[in-house]
Amino acid sequence: MASNKALNFAPGPAKVPEEVLEQAHREFFNYNNSGISVVELTHRGVDYGKINDEAEAALRELYQIPPNYKVLFLQGGGTGQFAAVPLNLCSSSDDVVYTGIPDQSEWKLSSNAKYVYYCANETIHGIEFDFVPETNGVPLVCDMSSNVLTRPFDVTKFGVIFAGAQKNAGIPGVTFVIIREDLLGKGMSICPTVFDYKINAANKSLYNTPPTFSVYILGLVFKWVLSQGGVSAMDQHSAVKSSLVYEVLDASNGFYHSAIKKENRSRMNIPFRIGGPSGNDELETKFLNEAKARRMLSLKGHRSVGGIRISLFNAITLDETKALVEFLKEFQAKNQ
Repeated sequence: MASNKALNFAPGPAKVPEEVLEQAHREFFNYNNSGISVVELTHRGVDYGKINDEAEAALRELYQIPPNYKVLFLQGGGTGQFAAVPLNLCSSSDDVVYTGIPDQSEWKLSSNAKYVYYCANETIHGIEFDFVPETNGVPLVCDMSSNVLTRPFDVTKFGVIFAGAQKNAGIPGVTFVIIREDLLGKGMSICPTVFDYKINAANKSLYNTPPTFSVYILGLVFKWVLSQGGVSAMDQHSAVKSSLVYEVLDASNGFYHSAIKKENRSRMNIPFRIGGPSGNDELETKFLNEAKARRMLSLKGHRSVGGIRISLFNAITLDETKALVEFLKEFQAKNQ
């Protein structure tokens, strides 16, 4: 790592693996000896076609995606998918059920629902599902934007999975969708073509001009995860990193306060307050300033809740996590 490289704990757009950045740097001006930049490749050409195909193949290998599931590379981010999912799966009169994270025995699911939606990891408060909900045959739709590629899961338990790339899978601009084939073509006629799963599946995500550079980086990240041992290795890596941080918070005698129940804590996003449950503005500002002086960046909590937030996506290394943990200990020792 370059000596002037900052430690980027941002919640997204987030750190990209250095090996990926280095490869993108090498190929930026002259991709595959084509004489043009990777950002100049036509999406109808052979070179980009290979990028698109290899990205899909790597994702399929990572999660053993069966043939009856389509992989799409779309635009619009997670916000776009909030509209795309009902537009593709529902008619205008259908019942849609959204769930939080209460005990599953308390869920009241309609048997007539077209799908059940949940977010696998909530980044603002730091809440993560550690199980896949059972929906008794109703298609399960999951937003995995912030914890995809961090743990294994059985694709066949889901109807639709979507994830924006900018946290664990690359850079902004592309959202990938995994959808079971029997769910294609069931949506509203008013669904825009750019969000129409059936149209995009039939055209291999090339119906309109795709975000080519974002898909290129996405494919490099998929290959990087494979080179690191796959999602099982990332799962172990995430558990170790997050445990190091939570151990410091829990041992701080209330100096650092995490409001989330231990069984629901996120491994990806760790929000907390300094100086008590409501936080101490002076201490938190001091913490952020001292962290910045150490080139530890983007640790401020979400604007809606305040405080501090540590994001530990896949590209964050164990050494970077340990450096942050040492700072947490030192700050407490000097300020408690």
